[in-house]
Amino acid sequence: MAHERREREEHSAGGGLLHWIGRFIAVAVILAITSFLTPGFTIIGMWSFLLAAVVISVIDYLVESFMGVDASPFGKGIKGFIIAAIIIYLAQFLVPNMRVSVVGSILAALVIGVIDAVFPGRVM
Repeated sequence: MAHERREREEHSAGGGLLHWIGRFIAVAVILAITSFLTPGFTIIGMWSFLLAAVVISVIDYLVESFMGVDASPFGKGIKGFIIAAIIIYLAQFLVPNMRVSVVGSILAALVIGVIDAVFPGRVM
């Protein structure tokens, strides 16, 4: 609980531009790993990885803000997992050089969830 509050306070303080740039780079690297490991999930090009990181983060923020649902793959059980897969699937329509099948989005949500569980911080 205290850890969550500290994260919220750091988040509300803005965290600075470098924090956000670092976050998007980290998400882009995780997407690159996911793209390598997941069949049916492909992103080609560094700029596409960065744009996908921004798009996925923005959609995640909007879902969390408007619906009150944590869209991390393991955030709210099966509901969070399904929402994460949908976000990944929808991102392909906004990001050039990103192709995702339905099965690929489910597998990508699983891979991102595992990476999110292994590394500290929140990916999605």
